[in-house]
Amino acid sequence: MGNQPRRRERSGLVPLCIFLGSLLTLGTGQIRYSVPEETNIGFFVGNISKDLGLEPRELAGRGVRIVSRGKTQLFSLSPRGGSLVTAGRIDREELCDTLPSCLLNLEILVEDTLKIYGVEVEIVDVNDNAPSFQEEEVEIKVSEHTSPGSRFPLPNARDPDAGVNALQSYQLSPSGYFSLQVRGGTDGDKNPELVLEEGLDREKEAAHHLLLTASDGGEPTRQGSVPIRVVVLDVNDHAPKFTQSVYRASVPENLSSGTRVLVANATDPDEGTNGEVTYSFRKMKSKASEIFQLNPRTGEVLVGKPLDFEKHRFYEMEIQGQDGGGLLSTAALLVTVVDVNDNAPEITVTSSTNSVPENSPSGTVIALLNVQDQDSGENGQVSCFIPDGLPFKLEKTYGSYYKLITNGELDREQVESYNITLTAKDQGRPPLSTETRLLLRVADANDNPPVFTHSSYSAYIPENNPRGSSVFSVTAVDRDSRENAQVTYSLAEDTVQGTPLSSYVSINSDTGVLYALQSFDYEQFQTLQLGVTASDNGDPPLSSNISLTLFVLDQNDNTPEILYPSPPTDGSTGVELAPRSAEPGYLVTKVVAVDRDSGQNAWLSYRLLKASEPGLFSVGLHTGEVRTARAMMDKDALKQSLVVTVQDHGQPPLSATVKLTVAVADSIPDVLEDLASLESPADPEDSGLTLYLVVAITAVSCVFLLFVAVLLALRLRRWHSARLLQAARGLAGVPPSHFVGVDGVRAFLQTYSHEVSLTADSRKSHLIFPQPNYADTLLSQESCGKSEPLLIAEDPATGLGKCDPSDGQVR
Repeated sequence: MGNQPRRRERSGLVPLCIFLGSLLTLGTGQIRYSVPEETNIGFFVGNISKDLGLEPRELAGRGVRIVSRGKTQLFSLSPRGGSLVTAGRIDREELCDTLPSCLLNLEILVEDTLKIYGVEVEIVDVNDNAPSFQEEEVEIKVSEHTSPGSRFPLPNARDPDAGVNALQSYQLSPSGYFSLQVRGGTDGDKNPELVLEEGLDREKEAAHHLLLTASDGGEPTRQGSVPIRVVVLDVNDHAPKFTQSVYRASVPENLSSGTRVLVANATDPDEGTNGEVTYSFRKMKSKASEIFQLNPRTGEVLVGKPLDFEKHRFYEMEIQGQDGGGLLSTAALLVTVVDVNDNAPEITVTSSTNSVPENSPSGTVIALLNVQDQDSGENGQVSCFIPDGLPFKLEKTYGSYYKLITNGELDREQVESYNITLTAKDQGRPPLSTETRLLLRVADANDNPPVFTHSSYSAYIPENNPRGSSVFSVTAVDRDSRENAQVTYSLAEDTVQGTPLSSYVSINSDTGVLYALQSFDYEQFQTLQLGVTASDNGDPPLSSNISLTLFVLDQNDNTPEILYPSPPTDGSTGVELAPRSAEPGYLVTKVVAVDRDSGQNAWLSYRLLKASEPGLFSVGLHTGEVRTARAMMDKDALKQSLVVTVQDHGQPPLSATVKLTVAVADSIPDVLEDLASLESPADPEDSGLTLYLVVAITAVSCVFLLFVAVLLALRLRRWHSARLLQAARGLAGVPPSHFVGVDGVRAFLQTYSHEVSLTADSRKSHLIFPQPNYADTLLSQESCGKSEPLLIAEDPATGLGKCDPSDGQVR
């Protein structure tokens, strides 16, 4: 029956729908279209690109899409033509049920600008449903004594279409006894009633068969019919009567199945079966028939299935009471469903990002979300918030949309990611809430320079280190991540003693390990100042500097160097003089040595390694002074050979030796006299003094004696004998340390710094008087003058030189 007519009427409505779909309702930024129901997939609804002011090719690039709220998507965007088309079959009756107008709201999101446009699509009804009756057959029992004009309610037909396509009229098959009247209800419904036109006679006709037809106003007209059987009964003159003409009940939507709503009560004063009332529903919509149940004996109305305020808020039906004689009456039943806060708010994240740079400005959009609650009133009023203390805030935008934006500075080094809890809470009692979590990672920006563990460093390296050895290691830490935290090390350009620093040390740019490029010498320099720079690989790069002091540690790599006695340049050995009358502890000479090392490597100790006469001389361990250990004896040789070693305290210790020759004599003449006999069989080096040496020494001695004689003559002329005797007595109180020497010869040698050296080779010998440095054997500078050299003379009375305090001269 009906595919071809249905297709024809749909094809006739297409031009009308296209015209309606092109209409836009301006104001508040909302677009409105119209589309007929039961259209095929891909049916054109409206040119959305034109209405948004966009080119069709821009839709995909700008992320234009329909925001889904979790329901079945009925529309879609055509990427080619930029139009809004149907995405599936649309059934207006399923979507809007009995509502007079069916409007669907959807949102269009332009993702690159995060703008929302509201679109309202009106679903235009199509006459795709014929009127229908719920009953397959209606039986009406009428008493034969019923007076003409009596009315009997007939069942209502149901047509889910709307407007002219809905139910429009009823028709009754021709009958001589009955007619049809349609009475308008308070809700606009048409209620058919069977009117008795003439009296019935059960004996003539016990039953009358009629056909009730319902028609809609569509094109073409659709009809539905139900057969009516009128049974003529015997006399029953009282119909049931309800206690209320209208029963009203308000029930919460969370009533459980089987809960009683109310009890309808009708009474009939007749007796027997004519007084027994049976209850039933009439004028009941299909939705209500699924929800409510009626006890036919007691009139108790029960809830058969759970109520849902969000789907149906009001139910209207009739309860019919019929007695056993066939008389009936009706009462209206109005059930209002009261909303209960049984729906938690819903949070839909429309658009979001999972990463944001830490240097993002305040107000950067993180997410766009929609919050809604299916409840009504206070139960549907929703507030959305996030926890305090986070650098984010929510801003309400269009309708129930919120933007999550930054509200402060982000620092990845403090917080790498945020687990943001979005909470939507309604105002019901008790309130219901929903939580949604967004994980947001903070992307790194190069905002932290490398940081060294110390502000300055000190390192120690022993001298004579091998080239290429590791000296020290520095470490810098960058709190950033990835390439922003990759640290590169370098040395500052500098020079050391005119040489580039890079020729001494180098640094591994990746590890910060410093390497020695040369072998360091402590005696060349002791410290090395370095500047180390740590730079990251960010854009732009950040860096930090520290100073590194490299201390060179001394090693025992220098042998002690003997300064005195200095080795002769001609290969001879110097001679030190010691009087035969020297007391124990007499300072003969002093060995002076230095060591270029430092610390204990330069601490020197002196030892007598070898002596021709053991026990005659000793050497100070720390001073290097050579002193007599005992008094001279006649048997002691005139020439003594000593070997002194100087050793440092390094590990291992290093040492040097010097050979000393000591000539023993009481006076210069004795020296000259004994030089001829210095030759000793035990020491071949002492033999072989030539005549030339003897003559030279004799000449020198003669000059000396002549000088002494002239000096004595001049002094004796100036002073008288009494003065000389008084001066001699004054000498008795002078300490022995103030005397120049025992016999005056040494005072002469030291004062005039004549260098005498006794050497021996195969053919000649030399006597050299060295320049002394014996502060403790010379006259005190406090008792003698400092400006003139001492003139030494011998006192005739005592044989000793004396010092005149008046002029600082020795007398």
